[in-house]
Amino acid sequence: MARDTSDTTPLTTRDELIEWFSAGEKPADSFAIGTEHEKVPFYRATRQPVPYGGDTGIRALLEGLGRETGWEPILDAGNIIGLAGAEGGAISIEPGGQFELSGAPLPDVHATVAELSEHLAAVKRAADPLGIGFLDLGMSPKWTREETPLMPKSRYRIMHAYMPKVGSLGLDMMLRTATVQVNVDFCSEADMARKMRVSLALQPIATALFANSPFTDGRPNGFLSRRSEIWRDTDADRTGMLSFAFDEGFGYEAYVDWLLDVPMYFVKRGETYHDVAGASFRDLMAGRLAQLPGERATVSDWANHASTVFPEVRLKRFLEMRGADVGDAGMIAAQAAFWTGLLYDEAALDAAWDLVKGWSASEREAMRSGVPRLGFKVCIDGRCLGTVAAEAIAIARRGLQARARRDASGRDETIYLQPLEEIIAAGRSHAEDLLAAYEGPWERSVDPAFDTCTF
Repeated sequence: MARDTSDTTPLTTRDELIEWFSAGEKPADSFAIGTEHEKVPFYRATRQPVPYGGDTGIRALLEGLGRETGWEPILDAGNIIGLAGAEGGAISIEPGGQFELSGAPLPDVHATVAELSEHLAAVKRAADPLGIGFLDLGMSPKWTREETPLMPKSRYRIMHAYMPKVGSLGLDMMLRTATVQVNVDFCSEADMARKMRVSLALQPIATALFANSPFTDGRPNGFLSRRSEIWRDTDADRTGMLSFAFDEGFGYEAYVDWLLDVPMYFVKRGETYHDVAGASFRDLMAGRLAQLPGERATVSDWANHASTVFPEVRLKRFLEMRGADVGDAGMIAAQAAFWTGLLYDEAALDAAWDLVKGWSASEREAMRSGVPRLGFKVCIDGRCLGTVAAEAIAIARRGLQARARRDASGRDETIYLQPLEEIIAAGRSHAEDLLAAYEGPWERSVDPAFDTCTF
């Protein structure tokens, strides 16, 4: 995630919280695409995790990447914990050292692919002298939770202490998983609601298509997307499928009320993160927070609180698609193309809603719970997910064709759907291919992943 927001404008009413979300509305002709992806660093020579400190650690990597890019350092208690670019992009580190690019808002998938290519090249130039490589898997395949280093980021120390109180797998989520996100815009409250519903319903389809985390602790873990399963036992207050989004009249107000019910992690004042884990944002607004008596909520508090919930689709001043494991560069581009095609063309969005509108809350939840283990074998409304996924990809293709955004060679954005179409044609995810390799040429070892599943 990028740096925490700093805006000391006071917030005193619920309407102001609602207005913070509505301020994200953009005209349709200004819609942009943002991509975020995490990658797990390791030492090529030893296949061990990369700690923060030392001459070849994460700090040295960030410093080297800063020299490569000219981006400004982001500091936390004197430690460099990220880089900020001039055009809105950022580099950050996740709790276990996962290296994240939060891309700038860009006009089309072609531009996001160019940004990704430039980023990966810069990272390689900074990482190679340090002996660091990066896995393109959705979960680190070998190291235990205890073997994974915790990065020196104040908010992570607070989360690390709180997570075991609210779920058994929150620390695995923090330390050992890697995801890819696509961020999309909306032009009105109604547009936000429609996109939220479509993308929530289809998020398990994305989980099946991008499943890429079948190994944990050096062996198969029984799942195709263990990363996705981990989220089901992380913190029920702030995760899940948001069934209320399908209620009649859903909009900013309903999301605000849900967010107000989610306990806080921290309040940031200056450069200090105050641990208020479990406290109520309502109490902060009223000036009666026990940990900070008399302190009242600001815009930055609300923005930061909104970044500490983790549903399958998250509303900020844009919508974040959160259901996919990270994959290679082609799969990162495919994720952007999939959601852009579905959500940024009116006819495609209508068709996507027609595809999912008959599903009940219990059917959506059953699909969400079954997909991490079974992938395309899960059925909904009498249809197997492989068939539904094929239809969703076809809708996305039509949406991208209608957008007609072309690169210098005259190709539209549909070229980036090819990896997904190949998965559908084969009838199996990348995770299933990895499991077959484990049982075959890998000779029941995950070590070859450090040679073949890398950026």
